[in-house]
Amino acid sequence: MAVLENIRKRTTVLILIIGLALFAFVISGVFTSSDFGSGGKIGSSVAEINGNELSIDDFRQKVEVASRRVGPTASSLQVMNQVWDQEVRNSILGAQFNDLGIGIEQDQIVDFLETAGYGQNPQFQNANGMFDPNLFRQTVMDWKVNNPPQYDAWLQTEEQIVQMAKEQTYFNLVKAGVGATLKEGELDYKLASEKMDIKYVRVPYSSIADSTISVSKKEIAAYVKEHQSDYKQEKSRDIQFVYFDEKPSAADDQAIKASVAKLLDDTVEYNAKTDRNDTIKGFSNASNMAAFLSRYSDVQFDTIYKAKKGLSATVADTLMSLQVGEFYGPYRDGVSYKVTKMMDRKPNGSIKSSHILITYEGATRANPDIKRTKEEAEAKANELFKDVKNNVADFTAYARDNSDGPSAPQGGDLGYFQQGKLAAEFNDFIFSNPIGKVGLVETDFGFHIIKVDDKEDIVQLATLSREVLASEETINTLFTNATKFEMETIADENEFSSIAKTNDYLVRPVNSIKELDENLPGLGLQRTLVQWAFNGDTNVGDIKRFNINNGYAVAQVTGKYKEGSMAPEDASMTVLPILRKERKAAQIISASKGKVMDAFAKDNNVSVSTASALTVKSPTIPGAGSEPIVVGTAYGMAQGESSGLLEGNTGVFMIEVTKRTEAPKLDNYSTYANTLKSNAANRVNTAVYNALKRGAEIEDKRATFY
Repeated sequence: MAVLENIRKRTTVLILIIGLALFAFVISGVFTSSDFGSGGKIGSSVAEINGNELSIDDFRQKVEVASRRVGPTASSLQVMNQVWDQEVRNSILGAQFNDLGIGIEQDQIVDFLETAGYGQNPQFQNANGMFDPNLFRQTVMDWKVNNPPQYDAWLQTEEQIVQMAKEQTYFNLVKAGVGATLKEGELDYKLASEKMDIKYVRVPYSSIADSTISVSKKEIAAYVKEHQSDYKQEKSRDIQFVYFDEKPSAADDQAIKASVAKLLDDTVEYNAKTDRNDTIKGFSNASNMAAFLSRYSDVQFDTIYKAKKGLSATVADTLMSLQVGEFYGPYRDGVSYKVTKMMDRKPNGSIKSSHILITYEGATRANPDIKRTKEEAEAKANELFKDVKNNVADFTAYARDNSDGPSAPQGGDLGYFQQGKLAAEFNDFIFSNPIGKVGLVETDFGFHIIKVDDKEDIVQLATLSREVLASEETINTLFTNATKFEMETIADENEFSSIAKTNDYLVRPVNSIKELDENLPGLGLQRTLVQWAFNGDTNVGDIKRFNINNGYAVAQVTGKYKEGSMAPEDASMTVLPILRKERKAAQIISASKGKVMDAFAKDNNVSVSTASALTVKSPTIPGAGSEPIVVGTAYGMAQGESSGLLEGNTGVFMIEVTKRTEAPKLDNYSTYANTLKSNAANRVNTAVYNALKRGAEIEDKRATFY
């Protein structure tokens, strides 16, 4: 509330002094909102951030508004998490704003409105094309009266503008303290430019087998304790599940295929109204194909003619070879069985053409920048037509360089068109001339130099389609199997995997599920399952069946992890390699103390290698990989000097600097200093906020409500 009061007081003073209520009516969230930057309110809190409660009622309202804004593009939990991130950010940074007395001025709001896109909207511009805050104010007041949803959305946007303006001020203050001296610039230049050639021996850690290095659980625990910040873990769960997919059986597949085949022939049905048998024509003899497919097919009759490329690739050749009246099928296409009948064929019914358009002032849809007369256009077209006829192979280049049409960048290519889709004169030319013919035609658009590029047949097809779905019997069997598996595993929870194996079910593990996760690999959005796994009454080994889209999942909790330091068992995967490397390094160094380079290489059965032009900024040694400690040590050595044994990333090294190439001195290192300053400033926003967040005390209660 203190932040809000400061904003109100400062704004009131401005209004009294300037006498201009520029945004007194518009920025209603700043002047009338009572919840911006506030603490806890009536009802439970969804979080406590640095001692300030975040009301669940306010939070839910913001989630609802955000959900309406994003629509179905994100799940409800994703929207909630986005609002949460913003609320945590507002709270953490809000405390900083309050301590520093950072407020928001009206000119900053105007700047943000302009940069946010409102300034480019003609609705808010004056006669000079400039953003007019008064016009915007009038529009917002109209929203308030006539379009409440739009007004509510604006209040949310307004709050974001206020926050962004404050953040900009705050981070600019931090950036003002970020700099780099010329000495720092000089050092950065040298680290990137000074080069070293070295001679080295490397004894790789892989030369000692892992099996020879023993690491105890106690040692792993001690390492984790010493490096607690590196081995923190969130509260999480491991599960395993068996998915019972509601998919059609082989019997269902054959039943659908048979039903489609049965519809090909005429059938006899009893008509209760007439008390006689009627002959119902089948697909092959149907006189009213649209009515037949409307009654019996999942797909309606499509009267549009299609070329081969518009048909399913798996059957396109077969369908195009049918004669009118012939049919093909039943055949499987995707998830359906189909029968397709050739209704009609139009040879060369689709034509591909290119053109060069020469238009003129006053022609239909002519570019207003074109000022040539019709006579000038005709003369240019005739002259160009002569050139094109003599150089048809260069038609594409002529079109790119001369056409006034939008297809010029594509070399005049118009693609394929069926009869009657183009201007009459253009249409008549391409449908009455062979492939390769070039001609000059006038239409309302101007003068066209046309080339007929290709012709293809088009066909009208009728397709009877039935999707293969699981039958009621299959669905009932699936439920029975899932329930049986659930009961058997509950009776003996330690045999989950073996019972699944006996029944030939696939067990899928999902590890490290977080409390607010919802998307589980192999199952999709399953928030209910995650909530069950984190329920206080759910223990390791517990089993439950869940109804999910198109089936069931029987899940078992296999692991529970508390927030805090990782247990030795959980950290062993990453700690073991580290401790093994330390033991190997100690073993190699202990056995090689006091040895010179040649002896060190000989006794470890490795050779002396060389590397050239190494720099501290790119500490990669060819054949060894990234070795910053080794290269950094070389940087501090004189030419001809040898090192002792160095513990590197990939092995133990001994090096000798054979050559140093000093970086040429510069008159001024300001460019490098400015680059360091710019890079540091670019990191300020993220680095400062992350540091504040790490230091904040956040009690997250979202899982209680979502």
